[in-house]
Amino acid sequence: MKKTDCCYEKYVRILEEELRPAMGCTEPIAIAYAAAKARAVLGAMPERLLVEVSGNIIKNVKSVVVPHTGGLRGIPAAAAVGVVAGDSDAELEVISNVTEEEIEATSAYLKTVPIQIRCSNTPHIFDIQITAFCGADQALVRIVDYHTNLVCIRRNSEVLLEKECVTKEDGLTDRTCLSIEGIVDFAESVELEDVRAVLERQIAYNMAIAEEGLRGNYGANIGKTVLRGREYDLNYKMRAWAAAASDARMNGCELPVVINSGSGNQGITTSVPVIVFARETGKTHEELLRALCVSNLVTTHLKTGIGRLSAYCGAVSAGAGSGAGIAFLKGGRFEMIAHTVVNAVAVTSGIICDGAKASCAAKIAAAVDAGLLGLAMYEDGNQFFGGDGIVKKGVENTIATVGKLARLGMEQTDKEIIQLMMEN
Repeated sequence: MKKTDCCYEKYVRILEEELRPAMGCTEPIAIAYAAAKARAVLGAMPERLLVEVSGNIIKNVKSVVVPHTGGLRGIPAAAAVGVVAGDSDAELEVISNVTEEEIEATSAYLKTVPIQIRCSNTPHIFDIQITAFCGADQALVRIVDYHTNLVCIRRNSEVLLEKECVTKEDGLTDRTCLSIEGIVDFAESVELEDVRAVLERQIAYNMAIAEEGLRGNYGANIGKTVLRGREYDLNYKMRAWAAAASDARMNGCELPVVINSGSGNQGITTSVPVIVFARETGKTHEELLRALCVSNLVTTHLKTGIGRLSAYCGAVSAGAGSGAGIAFLKGGRFEMIAHTVVNAVAVTSGIICDGAKASCAAKIAAAVDAGLLGLAMYEDGNQFFGGDGIVKKGVENTIATVGKLARLGMEQTDKEIIQLMMEN
């Protein structure tokens, strides 16, 4: 792919848009961001908050620990820390710099200020609206479709921002240019200085939190469990390091990650196994950066048809992406990568998303294993064929089918999952 090709520029922009730093699970952080904006617009500490969110936001915030809150979970904690300590200009790093005094103030705020939560009747899977009240004044902030997409800001009757809510992700580069063939071509030909900054940050951030997950005591300690007794087995090491990063992230670790498709867990799953493989097998840094182009863009390509949030576990796509990146490091190109992706999604496409919590780490371990299995199948001359379940002839047809399954076929499943979670 030549640098002058229009797809080249789009692929670079997609990586820049997707590989963003975030502190904590991105859905509670989006709530904290909206809350910080609402307080800034109000110009005073809110005396009351109304938080109206779509069902998928409830699902992804209910059980996860919010960083810099002293171990608190859920929507009220996310909104409170955003109000008390959030930097309204820092987007997904809104609560990266919180003092001990502010953590104590967040706890006090939760005990004294009413925070009303409503499940909104909205056609948008991703929808957050926060109204902050102080005396006779109020401020409203709404985020729709993706984590930083502000669509409405109002103070009393004054409209400060208003833009149409549509079903596609306005403001982001059109992802329909993505294909497995194009991704491989781009990874082979990209001038690394065009992507170095975002990829180097991903390596630094995501490996740091993986190391912390293996050092500390987080959640169910899936990473440590996978690795125990298998410290020198590369396949287990790749799974364990990815799972450990999620262990830490889902359970309040105050280190940032670089996300993919709006998710830190997907960013971790996409990158950490590829980095571990490259380091353990003596690949050059240039080879690693090119492989990360493959893994990140394959994950984004798979997620484009699925959407940011659904009943379909995002780790499945990211596990296939990491398998594709490892295939690239092994010298594989289009054929090997295409078969790896198809084989992987054929194995794990039944994994549901039931919100962000400790068990995400175990799903990540399974998804990485599926990516590795998909690659091993190809290396042994085995594959799933079109007509085997949801597998279609041709990798792009299979990817489209997975998107349709997750977006349309699992729509009712998603509603049932949310209902079951609300009963707990």
